[in-house]
Amino acid sequence: MTSPDPAPLRRALTRERAHHDTCRAAFTAMVEGAGERVVTGEDVSASGADAEVLGYQLRSHARYLNDLPEGPLFFGRLDFTPQDPGHAGQSYHIGRLRITEHPAAPPLVVDWRAPVSRAFYQASARDPQGVAVRRRFGWAPGSRGDSADLTSLEDERLDEGKRLDDGQGDHAETTTPGRILTAEIERPRVGPMRDIAATIQPDQDDLVRAGLATTVCVQGAPGTGKTAVGLHRAAYLLYTHPQRIGRSGLLILGPNRTFLSYIAEVLPALGESGVRQSTVVDEIARHPVAAADDDRTASVKHDPRMAEVLHRALYAPVGPTAAPNSLAVPEGSYRWRLGAGELDRIVDGVLAEQPPYAIGRERVRTRIVRRIQDQAERRSGVRPNAWTQRISRSQPVSSYVDAVWPRARPEEVLAGLLGDPAVLAAAADGILDADEQKALLWPRPPRSYRSARWSAADLVLLDEIAGLIEHPQGYGHLVVDEAQDLSPMECRAIARRAVFGSLTVLGDLAQGTTPWAARDWPELLGHLGKPDAETVSLTTGFRVPAAVVRLANRLLPRLGVRVAESRSLREDGELTLTHVSDGDTGLLDGVVAATRRALAHEGSIGVITADRDTARVREALTGAGIDAADPDQLGARITVLGAGTAKGLEYDHVIAVEPATIAGAEPRGLHRLYVVLTRAVSRLEVVHSGGLPWD
Repeated sequence: MTSPDPAPLRRALTRERAHHDTCRAAFTAMVEGAGERVVTGEDVSASGADAEVLGYQLRSHARYLNDLPEGPLFFGRLDFTPQDPGHAGQSYHIGRLRITEHPAAPPLVVDWRAPVSRAFYQASARDPQGVAVRRRFGWAPGSRGDSADLTSLEDERLDEGKRLDDGQGDHAETTTPGRILTAEIERPRVGPMRDIAATIQPDQDDLVRAGLATTVCVQGAPGTGKTAVGLHRAAYLLYTHPQRIGRSGLLILGPNRTFLSYIAEVLPALGESGVRQSTVVDEIARHPVAAADDDRTASVKHDPRMAEVLHRALYAPVGPTAAPNSLAVPEGSYRWRLGAGELDRIVDGVLAEQPPYAIGRERVRTRIVRRIQDQAERRSGVRPNAWTQRISRSQPVSSYVDAVWPRARPEEVLAGLLGDPAVLAAAADGILDADEQKALLWPRPPRSYRSARWSAADLVLLDEIAGLIEHPQGYGHLVVDEAQDLSPMECRAIARRAVFGSLTVLGDLAQGTTPWAARDWPELLGHLGKPDAETVSLTTGFRVPAAVVRLANRLLPRLGVRVAESRSLREDGELTLTHVSDGDTGLLDGVVAATRRALAHEGSIGVITADRDTARVREALTGAGIDAADPDQLGARITVLGAGTAKGLEYDHVIAVEPATIAGAEPRGLHRLYVVLTRAVSRLEVVHSGGLPWD
């Protein structure tokens, strides 16, 4: 390939910078106009409700524009051939939001989620999709959107070698294919996670643009962009289905708050703010976590058999046997009566319908009142609504309903189950063995459920009971990351919130580290209520260097899960195995030396060790004059973190400290080590004094 002529390239850059200036002026006008419309909307002549809705919409749009992070307004351009039937000869700049000088005018920038933008991600020389030229723009690192920061451009010609005419007789020559794309993917990782709107690959784009009704499960090897796919899918659905998602909401579930902090800026950068991001525990928490279970107890509580145990415990007091044989409701000198047989049929009929507990209770009341109403109307005509309500609230009816279908509180039900061996034995008979029941029982039951101290696993059980009593509010779509670590009972909690919605399930079976981590996707999808969902594998990585991927792949045969080996398109990374003398002093000195070597390179540094060793490693670095932060301090140059916190995070340089200790620290320690090794974006240095678990 011949070197491009710099003069046409300079002219092309000049024109693109001028276009960006035009876009910046238009965007500024859009922001100012949104603010003016808020003021105007406050004076609109409308009913109170209409004015409130209009004001909310205007304020939300103005806030949305004002909250967008500063940065370049476009990252690509599509030039269609004159023969394309839909966009003949048209050019479109692609960016993170639509920019126009007037709502009716052609856009200066097209949103990356618009249908026409799909060709930017999908077109190829084999299938150009009507595209003559795909142009990518290179911006200076950290650019806040100044046009002078537009430093390069790169054209991919998809029209069989035809040159791009810029309309003035000049031609912008093609630079090395993929240079800008590669540079963007490999840009150093400092601070929170970035969006990948400029670098989405075709297989990722297929997942991002899947329909709202479709539940997708992504088995993604490290560095394949599964988290980014999930977040961009959320942004795409919010853009494509604003009314439906706006009514029911969209929820992002991550494994921990550190992870949520790391991804927090992605959706706002894509033009979507106000999306709820939470952990499973935070989403279901009825109380603070104030107690801790041992592994045995937690495993039983997270077991799917607990669903039937809790159902039995909740419904144990329900049934006609606890009620009087008949019901008499006085009205003046007369009494309306229902016999035992009729009452039993009412209760049994409602039980057979299996409604939520609270709805079942009210159905019993309603049907009793209906029977009494039928008697009254046969005797003396139609009764008004006020009469019906009075009978419904009468003491005999309420007492009977309380007897056959008592009010229930989740905390009261669970405390009774965990605090009373007889209650637990009755509910768990034939489901849990004696040892499992013993693991569940509280050693010292609290005086009442109000003084109970709940564990994280207890919160899952409370949510199960609450869901049996009354279904929780659902979401239109949920994105569930690190799903392989969810327990069956946690999956059921998520499923209750997705009864009428869809899911994007993201994870990697090889990175499962909880005692109940999934070993295959079909079983987990069944617990999530989506047994027929398709599982798609992403195995080509863009983040982790090939040398690191090959090392991590050596652990796969020992992990007990069936996942394909991943491969990386990155051949530029470094892998170093550093053996140091035995003993803590030699190991810590080796970590300090490795950190100094990493400081000679640009980018973030993650020093990852066994959880129990983080304090002494941080102390050793501090003693050597090296500032080291904890993982909650986003943007720090050097972070010391335990292996248990590393999941989902990434660093330009990773120093993995004593892999054998990480692997031996827990039953799924090899899975944890697999996670640690694959956090590196550019360099991995393994510092060890003992043996290596993959040898």
